[in-house]
Amino acid sequence: MNKTNYSPVSEFIFLGLSTCRPVQHFLLAFSTVFYLTIVLGNTLVMITVTLDTHLHSPMYFLLGNLSFIDLCLSTLTVPKMMSDLYSGHNTISFQGCVMQIFVLHILGGSETVLLVAMALDRYVAICKPLHYLTIMSP
Repeated sequence: MNKTNYSPVSEFIFLGLSTCRPVQHFLLAFSTVFYLTIVLGNTLVMITVTLDTHLHSPMYFLLGNLSFIDLCLSTLTVPKMMSDLYSGHNTISFQGCVMQIFVLHILGGSETVLLVAMALDRYVAICKPLHYLTIMSP
């Protein structure tokens, strides 16, 4: 007789970083400082690019958008990890995992497209400086 397991997956258990509580507290402190640095740095870049009129060029526009995508990518994953390290409840629902992976792929693809646009901008600025304003203006 063929026996098959048809039980649905409802959540995933993270067995990752450590099961030792002092190590988890150290990782929580380290990741909190690291996350706050990422948030403050990217926010500072976005505010600077937005408020300074001298930085309203394609390169800085793309840099501000890259900072926004980086902020979104960090905010997507790090707070869940920090809450798991703090609570000791290292699980995520199946739907939450699928949604997190979906948004991660969308943001990663957007970042790739943005990096290609930044590379094109720099290529045109270096290789065709006389045509730069014509090619890169809307």
